[in-house]
Parts: sequence; C-alpha cells; structure tokens
Amino acid sequence: MPSYSIGQAASLLGVSSESVRRWADGGRLRMDRDGSGNRVIDGVSLARFAKERGSGLHAVPDDDLPTSVRNSFVGIVTDVRVDDVAAQVEVQAGPHRLVSLVTREAVEDLRLAVGVTVTARVKSTNVHVDLP
Repeated sequence: MPSYSIGQAASLLGVSSESVRRWADGGRLRMDRDGSGNRVIDGVSLARFAKERGSGLHAVPDDDLPTSVRNSFVGIVTDVRVDDVAAQVEVQAGPHRLVSLVTREAVEDLRLAVGVTVTARVKSTNVHVDLP
C-alpha cells in the first residue's frame, strides 16, 4: 500500500505542509512513522480524508507525455469495485469525483487500489451542459 510524506499529501490536497501537520496533530488525519522515523500518511487514510474533505486533490499532471487529451486530473483512488470482467474506479480530484469503467485486467495490471495516486484523462466528443 502506498504511503505519502507530509509534503506529498499537502501537494495532493492543495494545502500547505503545515495544514497537514495540524490536521494530523488534531487527529483529523492519521499519520504513522516509517522505518526512518519520518511521519507518513497511509494512502487509504489519505483517500478517505480527501473524499470526506470533498475539495482535495487539484494537482496538474507533471509529465511531457504527448497526447491530444486536454482534460487531465491528478487524483487519488477512493474506491475500486471489481466484477468478473469489468471494474469501477472512483477518483477524487479536487472537488471532482470521477468514475471510470475499465476492465478487471486493467485494474490488476495498473495495481489500482484505494489510496493510489492516478491521473484521470478525459476525452469526449459529447459534453452536456445543463442549467440549474
């Protein structure tokens, strides 16, 4: 299971490292110590916190991968539901909850699990806009 440093968690949540420390010290975010004594946050705990907070992850992908996709969202996996053939992967990216339907094989190959950081790339020929 992945774990995150205070700085990594702060970057994903879009806040300062000090905010993450305060949340941990206040009991809102669970932290442990790694083998070197550094404070780390378990990926599952961070995913749960981001989901509860509802305005968590907002980072922009930091890669130079050539692509025609312009809508990329860095987020944390908050739920994975696997069936015999298909799977549903839920990602919290800032205030946005993204749900992707993929194959079971893709989940296994990518080792997708709650707490893993992913980039959701969205490309659609249809975008629906509704008025309130």
